Amino acid sequence: MACRSAGLVGLSTILALGSAGAWAQSDEDELTLAYGDQRSVSIAAGSVQPLRQAPAVASVITAEAIQAMGAADLDEVLESVAGLHVGRAANQYMPLYIFRGIYSQFTSQVLVLQNGVPMTTLFVGNKGNVWAGYPVEHIARIELIRGPGSALYGADAFAGVINIITKSSADTPGTRVGLRGGSFGSADGWVLHGGKLGPLDVSAYLRVGSTDGARSLIDKDAARPAVTRAPGPINVGHDAVDGNLEVGQGAWRGRLGYKLRSHVGSGAGVASALDPVGKGRSERINGDLSWTEPRLAADWGAGLQASVLRYVEQATTNYVLLPAGTTLGPGNGFTDGLIGGPNKWERQLRLSGFATYTGFSGHSLRLGLGHDDLDLYKTTEYKNFNPNYSRIGTGSFADVTDFSDTLLKFMLPQRRRVDYAYAQDEWRFHPDWILTAGVRRDHYSDFGSTTNPRLALVWSAAYDLTAKLLYGQAFRAPSFNEQHSINNPVLGGNPAVKPEKIRTAEAALAWAPSEGLQLNLSLFRYAMRDIIRGAPNPAAPPANLIQNRGGQDGHGAELEAVWDASRSLRLTGNYAYQRSVDEATRLDAGYAPHQHAYVQADWAGVRGATLSAQINHVAGRCRPAGDARPPVRDYTTLDLSARTRLGASHWELAAMLRNVFNADAREPSLAGSGIVNDLPVVPRAAYVQAQYHY
Repeated sequence: MACRSAGLVGLSTILALGSAGAWAQSDEDELTLAYGDQRSVSIAAGSVQPLRQAPAVASVITAEAIQAMGAADLDEVLESVAGLHVGRAANQYMPLYIFRGIYSQFTSQVLVLQNGVPMTTLFVGNKGNVWAGYPVEHIARIELIRGPGSALYGADAFAGVINIITKSSADTPGTRVGLRGGSFGSADGWVLHGGKLGPLDVSAYLRVGSTDGARSLIDKDAARPAVTRAPGPINVGHDAVDGNLEVGQGAWRGRLGYKLRSHVGSGAGVASALDPVGKGRSERINGDLSWTEPRLAADWGAGLQASVLRYVEQATTNYVLLPAGTTLGPGNGFTDGLIGGPNKWERQLRLSGFATYTGFSGHSLRLGLGHDDLDLYKTTEYKNFNPNYSRIGTGSFADVTDFSDTLLKFMLPQRRRVDYAYAQDEWRFHPDWILTAGVRRDHYSDFGSTTNPRLALVWSAAYDLTAKLLYGQAFRAPSFNEQHSINNPVLGGNPAVKPEKIRTAEAALAWAPSEGLQLNLSLFRYAMRDIIRGAPNPAAPPANLIQNRGGQDGHGAELEAVWDASRSLRLTGNYAYQRSVDEATRLDAGYAPHQHAYVQADWAGVRGATLSAQINHVAGRCRPAGDARPPVRDYTTLDLSARTRLGASHWELAAMLRNVFNADAREPSLAGSGIVNDLPVVPRAAYVQAQYHY
């Protein structure tokens, strides 16, 4: 069935989001830069500046905004951003952050940072397959760029950048203890503290939680009809521990972070076949030490940062890739199914520094350099099949064999080093005009160098109107899996593969037609080239080989605004439209929504009571060329949350209801995956929460 993009939905029903584009008089700008709120941003240029002057299409979500919407996880917050939709992959139901129609189930074209440090893992190039959520209680603000960011941030700042900024002692005075419980056996408890320890500013956070997960049904999967477990429930439970510690004094700041996910279910199956027993574990330990002095000397500022990340991802209960009774070739039936357990250990060391100079009239220069040492230093694998998929023994659990010390495992250890330098100039050549020009060059030890420039022209046309013209280039570095995967007869890694590239042009307007109404409009067009894909291999095996093959072109628009309808009522929301096509076929690229609308109403009542309602509409998801299934069904969900204080006490109670009308919301499954009717998500759920602050 052909998939056609629906026309723009009625804009009269869309009241758009305020986090991108509030603006104010110059005295308010000074307060913004001093204290920070949703009117300031640092991710766009590397230093804090008013959002209206940022050389990018940027958004800011504060802790107050997160609390107002009743969100408990990062994915719920990101779904509220124009041009960003959170999809799902079958493998462990990990979230996919889809900016402007740019979609991938196996890697990430989005750079996720925590306090400016990449959270990217080396094996697949995403946040990690065993992700299983990210809590929000310790988030101070989230800053986002829609569009390329490689001129500042390098690899994977391709379609967008997300920087999660955690709470400091100034954000968390005193101690706050919280409990939350609800649907699917979900339970969380946390403590958050901020204060002084002698001369040191200290903040700390600890959270422990678990969930059985929504056991939504998959009715068909990749397994043969005679042996499939479908229809059956997805496997998405997990246990979680999160911790953060931050210590600061003057220009110095040190952070430690911990993220453990255990007993993580296999989702709809690692190989898109239901697996009720497979469990994974991931452990992320990160630390960074930074020194920043914006006024080091006359006209000079400088900063240094060192960070380390250790990431482990393991199959704690080996995954059943295909169920018991599966037959691969004559006489090759697997008694207990096709069983495998790949494990990886990574270590990342990063050093960076920058200097700023404002001695030239009208210019603000920023120069930076850095070095990354990225080491996937250990891999192990356990499985009951050989590299050609022939069984070992009878293909039982007892036949699972340790391939760790052989050349027959999925990948050998790999290492890469990256050196980079960048330069940026913000030139105010007229009181109302700023031209930002920047370029960064990255040199990789394994595939060579890449250079990525940016240009941004910002015009403050009037006190209530700002216009921007933007251009940037970005790249996604090939993951180790794409370069070095071995012993897979279906798809093989290719050490010769090069980075994906994108060029993006944008135009944006920010307008305040009245004191209580703020509007933003952004238009974009991009061209992706050298997309990394599997393609037929003339010398088999493997049957397919990772190659740079093809491109994708896209364009679209995003409308955002906020309306303070009264002293107690704020209406916010956004509407995004995009159309992306394959370069060769000129057919729809598939998977990503053509239209996405989000509306939120927040009402502040008496004695600290608040009510919030959010409507999320996802529409126009086509299939890629060659997939004859009908388009993915549109869906609309309604979420409600309420919060109140108990009189003059320190108690605060909240209740959240997700997908009130239990809409049948689904995310697209890959063509040929065998999961015909897509991936069910966000069923109706209810939660209650209590916090005590002292």
